[in-house]
Amino acid sequence: MFLFKDIRQYHNDLNNTKTSCVEVVENYLQQIEANKKLNAFTEVFKEDALKKAAEVDEVRKQGKPLKKLHGVVFAIKDVICYKDHTVTAASKILKGFKSVYTATALQRLLDEDAIIIGSCNCDEFAMGSSNESSIYGNTLNALNNTKVPGGSSGGSAVAVQAGLCMASLGTDTGGSVRQPADFCGIIGLKPTYGSISRHGLIAYASSFDQVGIFSKSIDDMALILDIMSGPDEYDSTVLQQPGKTFITPSAGKVKYRIAYFREALHHPALDEEIKKSILSLIDTLRLHGHTVAEIDFDLLDYVVPAYYVLTTAEASSNLSRYDGIRFGHQTKNSTKDLTDFYKQTRSEAFGKEVQRRIMLGTFVLSSGYYDAYFSKAQQVRRLLSNKTDVVFAEFDALIMPTSPTTAFSIGDKTSDPVAMYLADIFTVFANLTGIPGISIPLFSHSNGMPFGLQVMTKKTDELTLLQIADLFMKEYRGN
Repeated sequence: MFLFKDIRQYHNDLNNTKTSCVEVVENYLQQIEANKKLNAFTEVFKEDALKKAAEVDEVRKQGKPLKKLHGVVFAIKDVICYKDHTVTAASKILKGFKSVYTATALQRLLDEDAIIIGSCNCDEFAMGSSNESSIYGNTLNALNNTKVPGGSSGGSAVAVQAGLCMASLGTDTGGSVRQPADFCGIIGLKPTYGSISRHGLIAYASSFDQVGIFSKSIDDMALILDIMSGPDEYDSTVLQQPGKTFITPSAGKVKYRIAYFREALHHPALDEEIKKSILSLIDTLRLHGHTVAEIDFDLLDYVVPAYYVLTTAEASSNLSRYDGIRFGHQTKNSTKDLTDFYKQTRSEAFGKEVQRRIMLGTFVLSSGYYDAYFSKAQQVRRLLSNKTDVVFAEFDALIMPTSPTTAFSIGDKTSDPVAMYLADIFTVFANLTGIPGISIPLFSHSNGMPFGLQVMTKKTDELTLLQIADLFMKEYRGN
């Protein structure tokens, strides 16, 4: 049976003829079938993956230089467009829709000879924290099938967690890569906003959405980020400077200046065992010569309200295009006029959570409430950005829990949307401010589930972020 460690070792095995890309893809297809109950995939691209594997095997046999992702097997979230493949955002409104082009981020992987094995389950339109709002049903956490895998990129996380691919792509609007990574015991990265093109990504909230990466290796994460990042003529929000090189994250014996928010580690919602583990890690970091300082942050309780005001406002605008006229679901009921047709189509095809967020967004943008909600939330976002600039003027990194709890049981929060929203309290900060964040699996809870640490750095400083993550994974994992 093929065992994947990292891309470097995989390429060594290929070059030494210990395996082939076709054999590896066949192994993953068998694993996907054997783990079908996890419901991680919405569609498996069996024929395409085997065809591509045979092509890259032939390249290697001919002695040609290997591209950076030669034969590396990826899965992608069902909100990322892949030409001539179905993309539905896990929603009935896009049932059967096939993309007419490929997302820039994905195309850059394909250009380096990556193999895409399938599309992964997620919360509908990436709106959720548990992968329970998908038209395809729940994805199950591979470590404990009674627990959620996190959301919205739950399927992409489980695909890596369960060994169904080598790495996967998700999206992170408010923690949708970092929180599932935390719940599944793997690494999840949200890069700086604008570092990776959003062209070909089905939008939820355009000023927050960012393509993210799941893997089990920091080195792999660095390589994938290096390939995907950089300018794109199709996305005006992408940072225009050329992408930096992240391929060698090792930082040697650097001593870092690290901050943490007092209000975060002493928040009443935070699990006591998670709190103690992180405080213990802080003590260890200090003993090893790193500077770790507690700082006050009196805006923590504002981040979730500001986030949901702004993201639902953007969602109500972005999702207005799904009207049943040009593509996707159309109501079969008789309608009296076009407005009635829109109402029936959207009521039938959007799930409850998506409807809730569209209505919230429409409300906060309405003329009587725009200044009271949307404008105030924008002001909070500015205050958060200013505060972030002050923090990173003095510190190299900021650490925080990824989630207040470990993976919760399926159904625990579905009847209480506010409780579900509040679970994002530690992740939405990075999206509101546009900074990069990573969740790394360092700890294990007494309940048997993993949990991680969230590390954040200033905008465009993914190199330091990956160096610190690499250090923590090598030196402090399991402490």
